Amino acid sequence: MKKKYFYIIPVLIIFDIITKYYFKNKHITIGKYLSFNYTENTGAIFGILKNNNVFFIILTIIIIILLVYLIKKEKKYQIELSIILAGAIGNLIDRIIYGYVIDFIHVKYWYVFNLADAYITIGIIFIIYRTITESKKI
Repeated sequence: MKKKYFYIIPVLIIFDIITKYYFKNKHITIGKYLSFNYTENTGAIFGILKNNNVFFIILTIIIIILLVYLIKKEKKYQIELSIILAGAIGNLIDRIIYGYVIDFIHVKYWYVFNLADAYITIGIIFIIYRTITESKKI
């Protein structure tokens, strides 16, 4: 893994931790469609499988190990996988410390999420985009 990509991971994790700490127990509304509402999520995406913290900790550790392996193996996706890894670690830290994940970003008509969730989503979208655009070049 190139060193410059390695630095993405701790920077994103720290930013995730700082924002979760800042918005803890706060409710701030910005306009009609965006608010920051502190929420404790004991489940996974969209709150599914609530109260299965040990399961999610073990699953996340397995995913982190897989991501580290892929980052070393798949050179062309190192940035995207590093962003996903930062998100996985950010939410794992919450699960270990609090027993739940702190979510706080609420876009109207959608679920509450956090930066770690956004990192995972953005990393996946970038991988899909690059895969589609590169396959069209062939």
